[in-house]
Amino acid sequence: MGAVDVWAQMPTQRFAEEPWLATLLRWTGKTGERMATTAAQTLAAMDAGGVEIALLSAWHGPKGDLISNDEVAAMVDAAPDRFRGLVSVDLNDPMGAVRAIREHTAGGKFVGVRIVPWLWDLPPNDRRYYPVYVACVEAGVSFCTQIGHTGPLCRSEPGRPIPYLDEVLLDFPELKVIGGHAGYPWVEEVLSLARKYPNFYVDTSAYSVHRLPAALVEFMRGQGRTRVMFGTNWPMLSPKRCLERLDELGLDDQARDLFLGGNARRVFGLA
Repeated sequence: MGAVDVWAQMPTQRFAEEPWLATLLRWTGKTGERMATTAAQTLAAMDAGGVEIALLSAWHGPKGDLISNDEVAAMVDAAPDRFRGLVSVDLNDPMGAVRAIREHTAGGKFVGVRIVPWLWDLPPNDRRYYPVYVACVEAGVSFCTQIGHTGPLCRSEPGRPIPYLDEVLLDFPELKVIGGHAGYPWVEEVLSLARKYPNFYVDTSAYSVHRLPAALVEFMRGQGRTRVMFGTNWPMLSPKRCLERLDELGLDDQARDLFLGGNARRVFGLA
């Protein structure tokens, strides 16, 4: 089976025009005009990198949606054997958020929920997230978030794992949480949570694998082989670019298979 990319999106023009995107575009050498991405372009990039399934994120922030759940549903419909969706919700509308999670995860098209803390400038232990966590547990889906510093010029503090995620994982032991973007510079905090909580996972999105922190790679080789998933942050990075130096990580066959797709298939319930 091919790899699973647990963090991808197909940006809309609304997303591409966000001013906070400027630093990411500078780092990746892209422009806003090149951010809006089609299903055909995404599938071609997936094929080039050996990715079988990509999880496409909706994006919702304080000013409204940047990629709506309905737009993601239409993207999934364009290639239902290759795409699944991740719901995003309005944290300021708790009942609307719960209803959206129940509605969109009911049919199997959406397999999780994603909230990006820096977009809201709210760490994940804020009370506005808690109805979302209950809805995720009730629906049997994972909660995906961002950990570590921010590429955009926004505060990084909401992405710090301890104390914020530590408190969430204590309060919701049944909730499966995937922390995206590896967690730098708080990698030791990330790994301490992964060792402490059986339902906390890490994804490597936003990194080419040869740039991953050494402590995370060591974790992937050993006791953390069941806890780390592959992601890209497409279209900021392509699967091929992310994986071109995979052999340098020194993963054995089992650890490699779990990282590339086995962990994601198990946690997200992918066929």
